[in-house]
Amino acid sequence: MTELTSTVDDRYLTDDHRMLRDMVREFAVNEIEPIARELDRDARFPWENVAKMAELGLFGVPWPEKYGGVGMDTLASSIVSEELAKFCPSHSITVGANITLAASPIYHFGNEEQKLKYLHKLATGEVLGAFGLTEPEAGSDAGGTQTRAEEKSDHWVLNGTKIFITNGGVGEIFVVTAVTGDENGRKEISSFILTKPTRDMEEAKAVGVGHAEDLEYTPGFTHGKKEDKLGWRASDTTELVFNDAIVPKENMLGERGRGFKNFMSTLDGGRVSIAAHLLGIAEGALEYTLKFTKERVQFGTRICDFQGVRFDMADWWTRIEAGKHLTYHAAMLRHAGKPHTKEAAMAKLYCSELANWSTIKAVQFHGGYGYTTDYPVERLMRDARIGEIGEGTSEIQKTVIARHLLGAEQTGKDVALW
Repeated sequence: MTELTSTVDDRYLTDDHRMLRDMVREFAVNEIEPIARELDRDARFPWENVAKMAELGLFGVPWPEKYGGVGMDTLASSIVSEELAKFCPSHSITVGANITLAASPIYHFGNEEQKLKYLHKLATGEVLGAFGLTEPEAGSDAGGTQTRAEEKSDHWVLNGTKIFITNGGVGEIFVVTAVTGDENGRKEISSFILTKPTRDMEEAKAVGVGHAEDLEYTPGFTHGKKEDKLGWRASDTTELVFNDAIVPKENMLGERGRGFKNFMSTLDGGRVSIAAHLLGIAEGALEYTLKFTKERVQFGTRICDFQGVRFDMADWWTRIEAGKHLTYHAAMLRHAGKPHTKEAAMAKLYCSELANWSTIKAVQFHGGYGYTTDYPVERLMRDARIGEIGEGTSEIQKTVIARHLLGAEQTGKDVALW
């Protein structure tokens, strides 16, 4: 696999960023690439590598050391997602969802007690986490949430269902949105922290992950259907079911009624992360294709020496460099606490389309070989497809961007998550 060089890195990356990138790439080459095909074929969650990634500190890259993190920044966690995705997007999304969708809202909106109890476990990789937003009737229109939380004297009772939840079956700490009332004809949405044991408890415990001793699991909170997917097959996607789930009042995350604004911010961070993930898929597709076309000879000429192929390669690399600028810029804005909703949407939109274009091109350049599972590009093509759907469809990203351009107020109908 031919590693790409980038002048974009010179503008954005520090020496620490480069060291992190090199460490993650070495891990991916040695521990992920050799088993990625098998994991995809068997739709098997990589518990062994989850434990190894926890040892490397990858789950805590952007969080302060006092909460079990490494103390780096959003760009650093984006680099982790990008580098892992070159070799196995399922590994990348497992880490990315844990950081940006589960840990991030606790860090940004949780109180000190919640951070020490829950964020610390997520940052160290002691347990995995997930974010429960999407529902059967609330996809792109996440404001249409139907899961409800009824207030009691010392707890809340949740009833409802969340679907398409990344890490849903393997996670133990969950940030979940629910309707807590109605105000002026509009739903009041709040966020809660819930816990439950991972479905794969024996496998997780065998490698030292899962079942934190001081976690009291939420009664009435269970797994539903585990999805059998086109791509991301080594990543877990599971339905969450709340049947009179009892949640202590101290487990409300942030202020009551702030859930909508909280998950809007969470989605911004998620879109930066998924943009980096998709950028990595595009880079991986090009790296594999460079290697193949330099070795494959037709009509007495290396494929890479045909002018048409070279033109496509030039276009490909240019698009990747542009995607890096968009993604790294959005990551730096987020870490600086500056507005970045538009930039996150732009990066996600561009990189999702880039990943799909890149992987289709990679399969084409591999010819018949690219259509077989003997080569990784067909897997990357399947993994890339979710990019234009999850974390907000391409149409939703364009709506968000256009509203910033035209000055219209954003509403719940601009939100999507898968």
